[in-house]
Amino acid sequence: MRNHGQSPHSSTFNYMVMAEDIHQFIKEHQLKNPILIGHSMGGKVAMQYALDYPEIIKKLVVIDISMRKYADRQQHINMITSMQQIDFSQVSTRQEIEDILIPLIPSKSIRLFVMKNLDRIDKKTFCWRLNLDAIYQNLDLIFEGVHHDEASDIPTLFVKGGKSDYIEDTDLPKIEKHFPNAQLKVIEDATHWVHTDAPETLYRMLNEFLSDS
Repeated sequence: MRNHGQSPHSSTFNYMVMAEDIHQFIKEHQLKNPILIGHSMGGKVAMQYALDYPEIIKKLVVIDISMRKYADRQQHINMITSMQQIDFSQVSTRQEIEDILIPLIPSKSIRLFVMKNLDRIDKKTFCWRLNLDAIYQNLDLIFEGVHHDEASDIPTLFVKGGKSDYIEDTDLPKIEKHFPNAQLKVIEDATHWVHTDAPETLYRMLNEFLSDS
């Protein structure tokens, strides 16, 4: 998916084009009955794709995100600006980078999650895999909702962090309208960062859902 991992970078960054990125990947690799799992922004991309191409995917998992538009989330903005503050010409080890990030991102689990995006230009120089500039410049589109006229009846699991407000009761009617075959489960002790707060619980929940034919 553009601007992430080893995928190409692009200044065009919204849910429709990211869903098309997934579609091209599925076609190029000739994947049959794929299962999409997405967290936060990735969950919105997965929902967009499931509504655009409901006949292609087998199951859908959306982790702690709804279809609505969100007000600016300062924690996401802070995370991006914290990453942008790293001057890679002044650091040579991962520990030096983490030392800079500790006061900016106090949560160790989230900090280590962010650092998974580190890459090397060469043996001495780090960089971010993410296209941070494009992501930051398109935050208004990232916070936008998923808008679609269609519904998808594929089996769908929504996972909510019990300490998160990203899925509210007021979101459920729209979810049920567009994903009538959806179920909602809550991991009580998890924040929005469900996969870092409760990885084992999330794994068991996913395994149960994906194993159910």
